[in-house]
Amino acid sequence: MAETFDLIVRGGQAWTTAGLVPADIGVHGGRFAALGDLGTASAGTVIDAAGLTVLPGVIDTQVHFREPGLEHKEDLESGTRGAVLGGVTAVFEMPNTKPSTLTADDLQAKLTLARGRAWCDHAFYMGGSAENVEQLPVLERLPGCCGVKVFMGASTGTLLVPDDATLDRILAHGTRRMAVHCEDEARMNARKALAQKPGVTPHLHPVVRDMESALMATQRLIRLARKHGRRVHVLHVTTEDEMLFLRDHKDVATVEATPQHLTLAAPDCYDRLGTLAQMNPPIREARHREGLWRAVRDGTVDVIGSDHAPHTREEKAKPYPDSPSGMPGVQTLLPLLLDHLNAGRLSLARLVDLTSAGAARIFGLAAKGRIALGYDADLTLVDLGARREITDAWMATKSGWTPFAGMTVTGWPMATIIRGNVVMRDGELLGRPIGTPIRFVDTLSKEG
Repeated sequence: MAETFDLIVRGGQAWTTAGLVPADIGVHGGRFAALGDLGTASAGTVIDAAGLTVLPGVIDTQVHFREPGLEHKEDLESGTRGAVLGGVTAVFEMPNTKPSTLTADDLQAKLTLARGRAWCDHAFYMGGSAENVEQLPVLERLPGCCGVKVFMGASTGTLLVPDDATLDRILAHGTRRMAVHCEDEARMNARKALAQKPGVTPHLHPVVRDMESALMATQRLIRLARKHGRRVHVLHVTTEDEMLFLRDHKDVATVEATPQHLTLAAPDCYDRLGTLAQMNPPIREARHREGLWRAVRDGTVDVIGSDHAPHTREEKAKPYPDSPSGMPGVQTLLPLLLDHLNAGRLSLARLVDLTSAGAARIFGLAAKGRIALGYDADLTLVDLGARREITDAWMATKSGWTPFAGMTVTGWPMATIIRGNVVMRDGELLGRPIGTPIRFVDTLSKEG
């Protein structure tokens, strides 16, 4: 008797535990149920993947979707809509909203806002601060929480942790891997006067927030992480120097890079884009970009996160340094990496590790991050040869722009499948938002 599935993805080249192989994929109950030749099987939905490469669902481990409090820039619906249009099946969202995510009630409010509105699966960071440090061991284990996020620089209010004493206390309270924005606040404050002179331009941004501010903070973090035996994740690393330092501390630290820092370089990006290229930490000169690529190739980098952080055009049009830092990125993460793949800068194996397997490994995602029997049926189908132009009109973000507008890339997401549900195909959204909270191995006992 022929097998019957809920979904069959037929005829594609699939990236499985055996590498890239021709394989049909059968899905039942939201999980992978069969891999191989399913020519005689039937399903309620069949996708013809001939000519396509079938990847594990892409996971973006750093997005700022601005809800609650800043919905004029973005919200959970628009942000996750952009994610699935770009082939992303799951996201980790950051705590610097209004209010900041600092309590169990704050986390629950975000989970409630996402219910029935989020197109992809999701988890939320708990902010680490002086005011909630004693509660962090409990807060970090709540369902729907991906861990604790600390801002050593570039944040406001109680989310900013500029001093070692508070950082030390936070590291001592908890066990899950902690994500950290590493810039030295004291050094940057001392250099702010550089940006106060008449006629300054965004070209000065990587001078004010210089390489030393990033390296100093990263070194401080690692010293304290070792003191407590705490695993840390260093977000959006921008300098060759940090990569060389972190290479010797991979037992306690994992590393993120962003597509923006791997694609753009100063001063050209500021010449062309002005404040649209302004983000924290800054886009730096080509020497550092090449250092990041070496770290991608040698395995120092564990994941690629978009650091999607949208602002409106009106906000970005303010003169520097009053212009806010940040740019959209979740929707362009995969197209940019596919273009780099086609240019020979990374292999398909490395791309998969950076966009799915790496996140699952270092954060302990339960049943996600690979095409294997029993795992959640999250898939990103791509056409490696498709040439497309990235445009502002394609962007789902409320901000309505991308720094990569006008760029033609080779490689494009053609379908996004989440737990066996086809939510995007050929650039069109299908059905309704079906995203649910991500589960984590460290906290399964709390989630049932």
